[in-house]
Amino acid sequence: MAAPRSVRVEAVVLRHSDWGEADRLVHLYTRERGKLRAIAKGVRRMRSRKSGHLQPFTRAALLLARGRDLWIVTQAETVEAYLPLRDDLLRTAYAAYVVELLDRFTYEEGANPALYRLLTDSLQRVAADADAFPGLRYYEMRLLDLLGYRPQLFQCTLCQETITAQEQFFSADQGGVLCPRCGASFPAARAVSLAALKFLRHYQRSTYRDALRAEIAAPVRQEVETLLQHYLSHLLERSLNAPLFLRQVKGAGRR
Repeated sequence: MAAPRSVRVEAVVLRHSDWGEADRLVHLYTRERGKLRAIAKGVRRMRSRKSGHLQPFTRAALLLARGRDLWIVTQAETVEAYLPLRDDLLRTAYAAYVVELLDRFTYEEGANPALYRLLTDSLQRVAADADAFPGLRYYEMRLLDLLGYRPQLFQCTLCQETITAQEQFFSADQGGVLCPRCGASFPAARAVSLAALKFLRHYQRSTYRDALRAEIAAPVRQEVETLLQHYLSHLLERSLNAPLFLRQVKGAGRR
C-alpha cells in the first residue's frame, strides 16, 4: 500500500532555521509521528499567513505534504500559542530548556503520544505557573522514565542493598544511587543529601498534583537541579545550551 501523499498532525515547533531565500526548515515534535522536519515555503515573506503559526514553542495543527526529501507544510493553524513564553524572557528560557531536552534525546523514530503529552503539559505549566521549578523537575523525571533512563533511587545500583534514611551518593555512570559504602569507593559518584533524595523519589512516583505537595528549601532546590542536569548531560554526552541562557537571564534580572 502506497504511503499517503499528505498527513494531518498536531505538533509543537521545537526550532527553525532559514532555508533558501524565503523558506524555513522547521523541526517539529508531532503527536502522530514523533519528530519530523518540514519545509515551510515562503514564511519569511512579510505577507506569509503561516509564519505566526510556526514560531518556536507553538502548538499547531498542520497539513504536511510529502516532498522529495522532506515534508512540506501546506496548512498551519495555531492550537495553543503559549503567549506568556514570548512575553517574559525568563519563561522563554525555561521553554527553551524544555524543547532542547526533547530535541536532544529524540530522533525521527515514530510516535510517542505520552512524550508529546508531557511536552505540551510542561509548556503549559511553564507558561502559567508562578514557580517553574516543580514543572521543570517533574518534566525531567518523567522524560527520563519515558525514554528508558529512569534513575534507580531505592536500591544501591552496585550492591542492590535497600537505600536507608541517610545521605547517599549518586552515580551518573551507574544510573542511580549508591550506598555510602559503595559510593565512598566510586570516585565519580556525587554526594546527595537525604532531603534531595526524598524529593527525587517523591517526584518519580507521584502524579504532578501530588508532586506539588512537596516543599523544598532553596539549597535543596539547587542541589536537585544541579544533579539532574549532571545526569542528563552525562546521558547526552554533551552540555546543554539552554541552562547557560537561563543563568544569563537570571543574572541580568538580579542586576
